[in-house]
Amino acid sequence: MSETKKFTYYPGCSSEGSASHLDQSLRAVAPELGLELEELDDWNCCGASVGHIEGGKLSATALSGRNLAKAQGQGSQDVVTGCAACYLNTHGSNEKIKENPELRARVNEALDAGGLSYDEDLKVRHMCEVIVNDVGIDAVKERVTNPLAGLKVAGYVGCQTVRPFANTDAGGNYDTYDDPEFLDNFIEACGAEAVDFDLKTSCCGGSVAVMSPDKTLHPIKKIVDAAAAAEADVIATPCPLCQTNVEMYQDAINKKFGTDHQIPVMFYSQLMAVAFGMDGQKDAALNQNTIRSEKLEGMVKK
Repeated sequence: MSETKKFTYYPGCSSEGSASHLDQSLRAVAPELGLELEELDDWNCCGASVGHIEGGKLSATALSGRNLAKAQGQGSQDVVTGCAACYLNTHGSNEKIKENPELRARVNEALDAGGLSYDEDLKVRHMCEVIVNDVGIDAVKERVTNPLAGLKVAGYVGCQTVRPFANTDAGGNYDTYDDPEFLDNFIEACGAEAVDFDLKTSCCGGSVAVMSPDKTLHPIKKIVDAAAAAEADVIATPCPLCQTNVEMYQDAINKKFGTDHQIPVMFYSQLMAVAFGMDGQKDAALNQNTIRSEKLEGMVKK
């Protein structure tokens, strides 16, 4: 393993609730991959949860601007997040601020009320892109001491993690929009089988599922149906909202459509923690999944 690379880590709001198991497992596996995560001090919401707040685009951009200003105070290292929505908002706002001097001036005018300013040009990255480009799949394989042999996994990327930045220079050019391979590569690096899964970038309904679940049960059902047809033991995803929706609404889908789905929906970092021989609860946080995976839990190294 090469020398440790330091990042300013932005956990995002879901890390303290619905996706705490993503945050916990990422913090556990990062040092094993040569990544030092220094949490962003006094961070705030990126705006994903308050997208229609009073003040429009400037207010949403200023929210990310404040996080960037706080990150600037912690050094010039790259900012990294594991949340798709946090990445979209923070990375997108950062690129707009860097490209538009007028917008930067307006954001800094807003930040000045809190005694802050954002004057540098930091880089905002997604954790999956960091693992692909800075760590490398071979290094992930080298860290595996407890291969997940026999575990069939449907890699569900979702729509936000790779769109629209994954295939851009600013986004690290780490994969394609329509048929990304990074998640399957993570799964196979852990010794599991990545099953064929055509719906890997289908939308789960996003925040609409939270507000109006009846409108999104059908697209979620298609995702779960496809995973079941592929005989997947678990679904793995990098996206907090995808994980929540696809896991949480399986009972509602079963009730409405007469199915009997109970497919665990894990984060890729949980798979890595188990494959790295780490603790099933303290590191992999398997106990935090609503639908527990007896098969994966049975693979935890004793």
